[in-house]
Amino acid sequence: MLRPRLLVLLALAAAPLAAFAQTGTLAGRVLDADTQQPLPGATIVLAGTTTGTSSGPAGAFTILEVPVDTHTVRVSLVGYEPVSRTVEVLEGERVVLDVALSEQTESLGAITVVSRRGGFVPTALSSASKIGAAPLETPQSVSVITQDQLEVQDATTLAEALRYTPGIQGEAWGFEPRFTWLKIRGFDATQTGLYRDGLQLRNVNYAVGYNVEPYGMERIEVLRGPASVLYGAGSPGGVVAFSSKRPTLVDQREATVEAGSFGRLQAQADVSGPIDAAGRFTYRLTGLARQSGTQVEFVDNDRLFVAPALSWRPTSATNWTVLGHAQFDDTGASQALPIEGTLEDNALGEVPTEFYTGAPGVDRYDRNEWSASSLFEHRVGETWTLRQNTRAYSSELDDVTVYSTGLMDDGRTLTRSLFGTFGSLDGLALDNSVRAQTEVGAVDATVLAGLDVQLLDVGLQQTFGGAPSLDLFAPDYDQTVDDAPVFADSETQQAQTGVYLQGQFDVAERLILSLNGRYDWARTETTNLLADGAVTEQDDAAFTGRAGLIVKLPYGVAPYASYAESFLPQIGLDAEGQPFSPERGRQLEAGVKVQPPTWNGFFTVALFDLTREDFLQYDPTTFLQVQTGEVRSQGVEVEGVASLVNGFDVTAGLTLLDVEITETSNAAELGMRPTQIPSLTASLWADYALPRGPLAGLGFGAGVRHVGSSYGDAANTIEAPATTLADAAVYYEFAPVRLAVNVQNVFDDAYVASAFARNSTLVTFGAGRQVSAGLSVRF
Repeated sequence: MLRPRLLVLLALAAAPLAAFAQTGTLAGRVLDADTQQPLPGATIVLAGTTTGTSSGPAGAFTILEVPVDTHTVRVSLVGYEPVSRTVEVLEGERVVLDVALSEQTESLGAITVVSRRGGFVPTALSSASKIGAAPLETPQSVSVITQDQLEVQDATTLAEALRYTPGIQGEAWGFEPRFTWLKIRGFDATQTGLYRDGLQLRNVNYAVGYNVEPYGMERIEVLRGPASVLYGAGSPGGVVAFSSKRPTLVDQREATVEAGSFGRLQAQADVSGPIDAAGRFTYRLTGLARQSGTQVEFVDNDRLFVAPALSWRPTSATNWTVLGHAQFDDTGASQALPIEGTLEDNALGEVPTEFYTGAPGVDRYDRNEWSASSLFEHRVGETWTLRQNTRAYSSELDDVTVYSTGLMDDGRTLTRSLFGTFGSLDGLALDNSVRAQTEVGAVDATVLAGLDVQLLDVGLQQTFGGAPSLDLFAPDYDQTVDDAPVFADSETQQAQTGVYLQGQFDVAERLILSLNGRYDWARTETTNLLADGAVTEQDDAAFTGRAGLIVKLPYGVAPYASYAESFLPQIGLDAEGQPFSPERGRQLEAGVKVQPPTWNGFFTVALFDLTREDFLQYDPTTFLQVQTGEVRSQGVEVEGVASLVNGFDVTAGLTLLDVEITETSNAAELGMRPTQIPSLTASLWADYALPRGPLAGLGFGAGVRHVGSSYGDAANTIEAPATTLADAAVYYEFAPVRLAVNVQNVFDDAYVASAFARNSTLVTFGAGRQVSAGLSVRF
């Protein structure tokens, strides 16, 4: 059982966990103090280091991966008086500088911090390699959503934050306030693909669900393709890994109030800084409270979120951070509506997007969750780094939903059923690693070895029964709904242990070889409480590997190729009460990455061939998971991000996806595309903030996103059409105040996000227009 293992792991966890190197970016322009003309060829260095660069033809410069700290920046040019000033660099931020040099010795010029916007371009990765490699040195496709992008787009859910990221779907079922569905490269990753601070958040048998709070995040990384060699059991599609906000070395405080569509009222605050004068102890406290309706009648979206954090840096070589969070959600289900009156004509009229098919006095979705994490890092000399990540977490769900099952022949009577899910999940995760960095001749070698353990205890009770029908055009929400009987009641315990070895070898700064190997052991025990406590045991073990090669060419061009594998024990039982067999994934990927040396941008083109064997899909008709055999996903992903010193940020993405069922027991779906997977998605977001002048701080953002058509049945006969949507933002920052207005789905397009079959064909709508206005004070 879980409790003895928890005690063992808690004892191990007394020695703390891992944090990746914290870096930021310095960028800006060097100008003549008198003429304001750009000065090319100026030298910019960080005092006491060998880190530096020179200004380009337009006077622009960028220094990437600057360690988080207080630095003295020295700028010099022949014929001009050199300038030295102190600048604070924070994690993930891009500090933009105006450097004015004067020819007159009595006028020394200045360095002015123009902005502390982090920009859209990442400087380092934690999800794609546990050694914290730079994006250009990672042989796999990875996207990073920075904190600046989250703020500008005012993402209120993880699904919204992922809208402008290629290769991933966060809204496959449209408007969904309960949790985030994740599909990466066409494969579901909802149960295994979400990671908080490097440790997995599992959703076994959909027992609980996660809808994580973006305001508590510093950044989000999307690693596409198999990642079992890094994290163990998981979806071959990839992972979504987000980092919680950490304590900062300088004081920063923010308080925000927002109001928006559907009666939304939200207040949030984020305070951080040093506790003592030496900065050895730092803290952070983030909190949010929201009361809101949604686009669907009777469905609220209320939340209370709090996340404390404390860091201790006894020496420059040691860092220990403790993170916590608690979240309480009170919301409701998305709505399935008949195809008649939505996608197709209904002689009696149209069904509005806000129509509610449930029972107001019966429906509920209440989730309470908490976690406590320890992140520890200690460097030994210039070679060794010891790390440990530990997290204990828990979630409880009380979910009762009356939902539609089909439309009768009269075109107005909606049949309904009642389904209940009462789930609990308690988990403990531990990841220990040791890293060595050394040079052997012309080879810079980084080797990482580690051991991780994950323990889960999951309880799941489900109920199912009938509910009275509902008139689409004269709904009666006061009908009595009887309690549904229990049809499933189980307890599942799982223990997973993995050992891994990762090596990255940089040969003469031209060739980078990456080799990874991992072996996992997993044991699952499922107790059927409806069958006199019958226990089903399952043991799985697997080796997974990854190999990658990068060639670094001039002008920041880096073609790459890689091979990766995944492994996932299938927790639970099929319709016959038998354990699911394990699934495997294999991928070949090749592409090119470009990071221009003279300006701040990053571009990726990736081609991939990914096969998933014995995979599970969620069946919305039976509410059970089914194993359908083998699916092959091939495609092309293109992404570009840029953050320029003139205040312009842009991100663009394109995905062409060909997913085909290649082996199945259902002959009708052989060769077909799986459900809710578009073959084309594309997006573009641009943001411009005036960096100087009388209107400095005024910014505008606008985006367009296209989602292609998708099928709703195995035979590919039910199709949800393609849609193109627009978003916009305007904001004004005048210290210490920030005003912002954001509009999602500007033109309020009513679109069907998915279609599927129950007793008849049903559809779900996507999110309609949402407007929010916020006032922030930073002090």
